[in-house]
Amino acid sequence: MSCNILLSLLLTVWLFNGNPPMKDKVDVIYTNGNIYTVDRNNSRVEAMAVLNGKIVATGTAKSISEHFVASSVVDLEKKYIFPGFIDAHCHFMGYALGLQYIDLLGCKSFDEVLNRIRKAGDGSAGKWIVGRGWDQNLWSDKNFPDNRQLNDLFPGIPVMLIRVDGHVVLANQAALSKAGIGLTNRFGTAQVEIKNGSLTGILSETAADLMRTTVPSPKGAELLGLLKMAEQQCFGVGLTTVSDAGLDYSQVQTIDSLQKSGLLKMQVYAMLTPDRKNISEFVEKGPYITDKLVVRSVKIYADGSLGSRTASLKQPYSDMQSTSGIIVTSPDSIKELCRIAYDHGYQVNTHCIGDSATSLVLKIYGKLLKGKNDRRWRIEHAQVVDSRDIHLFGEYSVIPSVQATHATSDMKWAEDRLGPERIPGAYAYKRLMQQNGWIANGTDFPIENISPLFTFYAAVARKDLQGFPEGGFMIENALSREEALRSITIWAAKADFMEHSKGSLEAGKDADFVILDQDIMQVAIKLVPEIKVLQTFIGGEVVLER
Repeated sequence: MSCNILLSLLLTVWLFNGNPPMKDKVDVIYTNGNIYTVDRNNSRVEAMAVLNGKIVATGTAKSISEHFVASSVVDLEKKYIFPGFIDAHCHFMGYALGLQYIDLLGCKSFDEVLNRIRKAGDGSAGKWIVGRGWDQNLWSDKNFPDNRQLNDLFPGIPVMLIRVDGHVVLANQAALSKAGIGLTNRFGTAQVEIKNGSLTGILSETAADLMRTTVPSPKGAELLGLLKMAEQQCFGVGLTTVSDAGLDYSQVQTIDSLQKSGLLKMQVYAMLTPDRKNISEFVEKGPYITDKLVVRSVKIYADGSLGSRTASLKQPYSDMQSTSGIIVTSPDSIKELCRIAYDHGYQVNTHCIGDSATSLVLKIYGKLLKGKNDRRWRIEHAQVVDSRDIHLFGEYSVIPSVQATHATSDMKWAEDRLGPERIPGAYAYKRLMQQNGWIANGTDFPIENISPLFTFYAAVARKDLQGFPEGGFMIENALSREEALRSITIWAAKADFMEHSKGSLEAGKDADFVILDQDIMQVAIKLVPEIKVLQTFIGGEVVLER
């Protein structure tokens, strides 16, 4: 009997008996859910099949069950599933290190800062006391404090208190001595404050960086413990990938080593501090990519922060006419770093808060990018943009990488800094999104709360957690829910060149997803910050379960 006749007989028997065709085997089928795929059509499906940590298919519960068989079938009980959230700009390593510091967030006065330090400080001679999170904008006296009381309380103990934005620190005399900072120093009065012939202890930008690096860093088991704690905090809010904005060579090596050993499961997109070591060991060798780590960008600082009045503005600050802020990295250095990155296929992500810094960097980018492109160079924060410059984002395909909670954190004092003429160009996320048709969103944690649900809420409602202001802050620049969701999933992945492997729940992509107890796309927007993450998955593995 010929093969064709045999096949024909077998087909006839199969049709007669009504037996189903062979089903493909997968590891897990998730069914009976409300799954937001965030694909091109914003499809919602009921079921998803996963094999070896990858999504094989999505669709109706009936279609998935007809085509696949699994050793495990999970009934989602109509719960809400979204792609794993991606933070497009944060400080994961810094957050981990900060877990050992004294929490100063929310202090309503400098006296409260001192009280927290007294209660939590070790007090051992020579051992550092470090706190983070103070913000003079929350105090009745909105001027920077000085270190006189710290000197009296801790005469032999180095104390460093980091402002909420990380751009300014307050150091006592013992800490200043450890860092070698005196009245004569290489930073100048723009970064080392001197009043009445004495150091006040206020340091900003590169001077603050020197002070931070003077503090002994944890290593070995201590550092691993802090990173694991940070990782669990991220999983707890549904983060499956973080874009760490500024890592040195040893930090990248630590993350890579811990990921490869299985001790660290968090996926990291690394923005490199553009020092000589990173340039020679990473940039000049091209992108470095593993299954959990991507190294293909450099992070440059153009200016400081609005809260500390070190953001570089085109005109003086409205509430302090004596300053327009500072440029942290010289234009020539920015140009050189951009050229090196361009030549080696690296993305450039530049911190720009003020309109002057943003304008400067956009024009430097433009000279290299020369029009539309897919380099995906980014302006990090893009907080204040001159209306005459905003078109340059679209002209050179520059990606605005923003943090929606900055708008709601700063809104009570931002107009004091900028005045009524400049405030319309601040936190203009809708206008920025329209330049290229997409925008990346993050938290900038630990500067802001770590939760991407807070980012979603702030982007849509333009309100703080107390529901202020009633109509929303500059509500014309709010994002729709769909845009806000995409900004913390597929657009954040695209900003990191990872849109083909994550950011949406589609066949062939990593099974990175979260299960929520309520639907962020349907529930009243005021309830979004209260929504709980029930489970977080990376590559199909449960990394967080409540």
